[in-house]
Amino acid sequence: MEDKRIIKKYPNRRLYDTQESKYITLEDIKKLVLANEEFIVKDVKSEEDLTRTILLQIIIEQEDDGEPLFSAQALAHIIRFYGDSVQSVAGDYLQKSIDLFVSQQKQLQEQLQSAVSTNPLTAMAELTEKNLETWKSMQESFFNAAMKSSTMGSEDKEK
Repeated sequence: MEDKRIIKKYPNRRLYDTQESKYITLEDIKKLVLANEEFIVKDVKSEEDLTRTILLQIIIEQEDDGEPLFSAQALAHIIRFYGDSVQSVAGDYLQKSIDLFVSQQKQLQEQLQSAVSTNPLTAMAELTEKNLETWKSMQESFFNAAMKSSTMGSEDKEK
């Protein structure tokens, strides 16, 4: 936990970044999330971990500002999970689903980046080079086999 950036939340609702030694906003915390920075938000008096609460505030702002990610129906379902016997199962399921989605998105982005960064002429040149190497290898194998066959035939004639 020592490697996590510590953000202190004061009673006046201000957030203080101890690494940068300055006050920050929810927008700054959003930037930390987008940059994959590890951090924890702590109440300055009680030392209580407020990270989830702050992240939920950022989600609320995002939901209000643009195209919502959660429909009212999805939110109602999530609310119904609380206190239900399936609450922990539902939480695990949602976490694993999101992890899988993130993994697939990352893989897709890497594949797209690879496709975009490959020059078609370079790809054709590489393919041609591989085909030539395969052709040369086949020719060498054929000539080696032919040479062995002809030497064996001449040895038989000498006997």
